[in-house]
Amino acid sequence: MFSWITANLGTIVVAVILAAVIAAIVIKMVKNKKKGKSSCGCGCSNCAMNGICHKK
Repeated sequence: MFSWITANLGTIVVAVILAAVIAAIVIKMVKNKKKGKSSCGCGCSNCAMNGICHKK
């Protein structure tokens, strides 16, 4: 078992880093959604879906 881990250590490290980055992105998106921020970043004033997307 230990030899398998040492043989694949690079792959394991990259997978853990990638999973951490994806988790951080998802957490940031959830926090922004709860704050009512737009996911596109361009604002809602000129958006055709502005009344549907962010109901008050």
